[in-house]
Amino acid sequence: MTVRNRVLPLVVCLAMLALPAFAQQNSSVTQADVQRLQDNVYLADRDISQLRGRDATRANQLGTELDDLRDEVVYLKVKLRKERTLSRVEYADVRDRIEDLRSRARGDGQVAAAPVSPATPAPRSATPSSSASTSTSSTSATTTPRSTSSVSAVEIPVGTEVDVRLQNSLNSGTAQVEDRFEGTTVADLNVNGRVAIPAGSVVRGVVTAVEAGTRTNRTSKMTVSFDQVTVNGRSYPIRGTVTQAIEGEGIRGEAGRTAAGAGVGAIIGGILGGFKGALAGILIGGGGTIAATEGKEVELPQGSILRVRLDSPIQIDPQQTRR
Repeated sequence: MTVRNRVLPLVVCLAMLALPAFAQQNSSVTQADVQRLQDNVYLADRDISQLRGRDATRANQLGTELDDLRDEVVYLKVKLRKERTLSRVEYADVRDRIEDLRSRARGDGQVAAAPVSPATPAPRSATPSSSASTSTSSTSATTTPRSTSSVSAVEIPVGTEVDVRLQNSLNSGTAQVEDRFEGTTVADLNVNGRVAIPAGSVVRGVVTAVEAGTRTNRTSKMTVSFDQVTVNGRSYPIRGTVTQAIEGEGIRGEAGRTAAGAGVGAIIGGILGGFKGALAGILIGGGGTIAATEGKEVELPQGSILRVRLDSPIQIDPQQTRR
């Protein structure tokens, strides 16, 4: 066998081994990939909200970065929809930047820098019983409140209404049944003086029915419902029906206006600001069906507020709602 005949099979094998990595690097991004980016943006927003209580200045800086990243995710989504393709490299760049921002918001690099101080060890020659009793009493002092608070969960009753700001636009001309979307709660939901669902909690929705406008069907309709709320990283199943659609200034226009402890009624009353009243040309039926009244498609822009009635009770872990 000649040298050429020996080398050729080796080259072919190496090329076949390299194909999967090459294909992965150059494969197109899917809508599911972009949805994961949006999920990560929402999680980053939550991380920044938790940081705000510790370092408001740092949280504001990261919030500005997140606004830019949110715009880039929207750009990628529009580009994928129009051009039908999106490079994996472009997607990975935004994904990594979001993850880096989340890491900085959580302070991952600083957690390990706080070791238990060995500077004042317990004196061995002293009475060990007193040291042990001190340790025991200290432990019981920290664990007793937790065990007491975990006995009673916060129950949100049926009929409670929550205002949810849409993170995506919805249109009856493009939406399809089972399309997922998300929003965030506008204000804290209080139950008996306790925060059950903090402002900014992610609420997941789904399109359950849709009728686009046509020449013969002048009334377009779309039905959406909500089936999950995430409170401080823990998800709870819900059944929510839309009862009203309110026009808002958009996500940035309402930033910082959500007052802690404000109720749903305060939002409509204009106390919080940033809301312009019911969306024009929109009519909502008793079952949550949204219909266009002007012969156009049902259009819910990003930043719109949907008032959601809870049709099932929710048990929220009180340890998850501490602020």
